[in-house]
This record gives sequence, C-alpha cells and structure tokens, in this order.
Amino acid sequence: MTMSADHFASPSDARTLSRLRDRLGLAAEAEGLLDVAYTTIDSPVGALLLAATSRGLVRVAYDVEDHDRVLDALARRLSPRVLRAPQRLEAAARQLDEYFGGRRQAFEVPLDWSLSTGFRQLVQQHLPEIGYGQTRTYGQVAELVGSPRAFRAVGTACSTNPLPVVVPCHRVLPADGSTGRYVGGPDTKKALLRLEAA
Repeated sequence: MTMSADHFASPSDARTLSRLRDRLGLAAEAEGLLDVAYTTIDSPVGALLLAATSRGLVRVAYDVEDHDRVLDALARRLSPRVLRAPQRLEAAARQLDEYFGGRRQAFEVPLDWSLSTGFRQLVQQHLPEIGYGQTRTYGQVAELVGSPRAFRAVGTACSTNPLPVVVPCHRVLPADGSTGRYVGGPDTKKALLRLEAA
C-alpha cells in the first residue's frame, strides 16, 4: 500500500507542529537567539507577512511579494536568525485586524526603520501624518517633507515602503488621481482606500 504525504498531515499533526514552532520561537526569544520574528495573518487583501526585530515592526509584505523571498531578504539584510514567532507580533496582528474591521484608524506599534534610509525613510516617516480616509498627491508629500520638486522621489519612497498599510503609502496618489505604483498592486490600493472611505 502506497501512502501520500497528505496521509500523514492530519489536522492534529498540523496543530502539533504549530505548537512546536511557537515553543521554539519562545525559547529562541528567551535565549536571545531571535533577531527577526515573523508570522502571517489573513486579511481582506490576502495573507500578510509581518516581521519584527526587538526594536519593532520592520516589514509587512503582501502575498504578491513572495513571502519566502521577503524572508530571504530579511535574513541577508538584517540577520540570518529569522524564526516564526507570532508572540512578538501579537500587537501588530491585533491592530491590523482592528484596522481591516473598521475599528482602528491609526497604528500604535513601535517601528524599526532599518530597511529604509535617507530621503525614502524621511518620506515614509511622514506618511502617518496623512489622516485616515484622506489622500495626498506625491507633490503635496514632497512639500510636506520640505523638497517640493522631489515628487518623483516621493513616488519611489512610497513604492519601496517596507511597512505598507501600517505606514499608509496607499494614501498617496499621482496628481492625475490614478493609483500609481503600489507594492500590493492597484486593486489592493483601491481596496484600502475604499475601506477608509466607508
């Protein structure tokens, strides 16, 4: 009799593996061996990967970004000690759930800006000043950060934002009102703007 791999992957096995991974994450955290914790959560715009260092949330990634590729990049850029450890991300996961449920308009989690530098980081740090349900153009954001001619650089800063949703680059639009480039794709950007307009 031939058995497939699915034969051994019962729901109780999946729960056991999940518990073991969680225990491993807790042990690694307690021993100071965990530099980047990650988890995935479901959302109305697809699965989101959340990653955090001890300083705060460092990355939010959409499915279209390929979560495995994102984790590899985090291992190269920040530390190879990357482990699934959802406990470090509980507050971020809860606040994202509240946001998608229409119960939260601003995020209150510490952020780690390690994946951004220079002008891009400056722009990204100012994006939360754009209120829930509001939008600004790239030019308006360029003025906000004191570089009125740098609207193209603002576009690049928004499209490379490592913390989409939490740092609301979706609220920045080209002057013609189109969606522009967005890391989660134009449909995701439209969905976030519709959510906030409700």
